[in-house]
Amino acid sequence: MTHRRLCLYLIFAAAGVIPLAAQSADAGSTPVFDGDAIAARVEDQIITIEDLRWEIYPRQRALQARAHSQQEFDEMMAALRSEILDDMINRVLAVKEFNKDGKRHVPTSLIDNAVAEELLGDPYNGDRALFLKALRNKGLNMIDHRKKIEEEIIYNYMRGQLRKSMSVVSPARVEAYYAENSKRFFRDEAVHMRLISFNRGEGETDARLLARAQPVLTRLQAGEKFETLAREASEDNKKAKGGDWGWQKRTDLKPEFGDPLFKLEKGHTSDPIVTTSGCYLLFAEDHKLAGIAPLAEVNGEIENILAEQSAREAEAQWVKRLRANAYIIIY
Repeated sequence: MTHRRLCLYLIFAAAGVIPLAAQSADAGSTPVFDGDAIAARVEDQIITIEDLRWEIYPRQRALQARAHSQQEFDEMMAALRSEILDDMINRVLAVKEFNKDGKRHVPTSLIDNAVAEELLGDPYNGDRALFLKALRNKGLNMIDHRKKIEEEIIYNYMRGQLRKSMSVVSPARVEAYYAENSKRFFRDEAVHMRLISFNRGEGETDARLLARAQPVLTRLQAGEKFETLAREASEDNKKAKGGDWGWQKRTDLKPEFGDPLFKLEKGHTSDPIVTTSGCYLLFAEDHKLAGIAPLAEVNGEIENILAEQSAREAEAQWVKRLRANAYIIIY
């Protein structure tokens, strides 16, 4: 554990963090903190332990569920506190950067809409009294809360603008990444499957199921489109989509479906498949052999990878610049 994480851990332990075992016994309880204890100073603003606690608490239970021991939970909590405190510091600095331009401001309507969405959503469901009580429990009034929402909007806007500027990726970068990482784009054999299902009724025999499927099979053999007949006759939740189940790997399917499907040629329909639950007709819309996916197929995926990579790097440089001459003390 780093020195900084250890310091954060000791601060929170002193402020009343509930151990993992105690949380398991009383998962509904809320940790009690000294609201005046200071976690950090950023320029002329103070981030209190209480501020930090309210940012952490919604994610605390998820860590509790993942942790296998008190030690692992403590380490995960220390890492989370460090991450969130860094983010809170960056938020303060981003808002100050935004406000340097006196012409920029957040429309009141955006804040109004954010408050309304929060009020109407869980756990308040339109109960204004419950909403205001929750704010009081955090030591906030509506003016304070609106200010926090405004700051969050500004922070997300600043980061969004930065990421937007990094969203364009040149074809040369895409090609270079594909050449260097082609093995990452290995794809298993897959079939684009459509399916028509006939659900087995109570006491319905195999013979009766096959009799119901036969007219549809006859029409398919006469040249009618599988998609059209699936919309008309299928009895599952993909009916409206023409029985389209998308791309399926062999491992995605039970053998009774996978084996006959992967033997089909593109554009062909299987014989009826009868199981305890019903009767099924499978159709191979398309077929991809196992191997490295062609660049054209993964171009968009690579663009997203590179854009995200560039955005992270740009954001790290932006944060470094914001912090370079800022007055920051972490306690």
